[in-house]
Amino acid sequence: MDTFTAFAGQTRVAAGPLPKVALVLKHAAPGIEPIVIFSDRTGQPIDLDLRGSDREILARLPVEAGAAANQGPTEPRGRGRPKLGVVAREVTLLPQHWDWLNAQPGGASVALRKLVHDARRASGDTDRAREARDAAYHFMSGIGSNLPQFEEASRALFAGDLGRFAALIADWPADIRDHAVALAHRHRAE
Repeated sequence: MDTFTAFAGQTRVAAGPLPKVALVLKHAAPGIEPIVIFSDRTGQPIDLDLRGSDREILARLPVEAGAAANQGPTEPRGRGRPKLGVVAREVTLLPQHWDWLNAQPGGASVALRKLVHDARRASGDTDRAREARDAAYHFMSGIGSNLPQFEEASRALFAGDLGRFAALIADWPADIRDHAVALAHRHRAE
């Protein structure tokens, strides 16, 4: 399940699943600084409409908040096996690629699924590290781009030097610093 963290200025005010964060914010003291809610998976800010009753707020929450933020418009379901989550899309390949795919046991679809599965398994750690780095950067950019050493910290983050990254942001407000470090190290915990 995706988690989210809300900040009022430089202070973390809520963290957890989106319904929990939304309701904490709804019942927080009025007049607190503007609140920004970040997806912990992507580091991107999200907008919530906190007007109305708890039930109305929860009804308006995105079904998959993290996934909805990264996907474009939903495509109409067509061919495939919709009950299994299979989605038909167009793939453009050269004729020799199609010939090879069609010659594989199970045909092109099975071969493509196996290739994707093997590639995801082989690059899993790298992909998780990249996603963690990107989430930390998006979060930092959204809340702390004016903080000291931002540029240097960003360079260290993208260089994969997490020790230098943590040292460069050591003087940042504690909640921002701790959350940025947690996001950058997230791939190690998964």
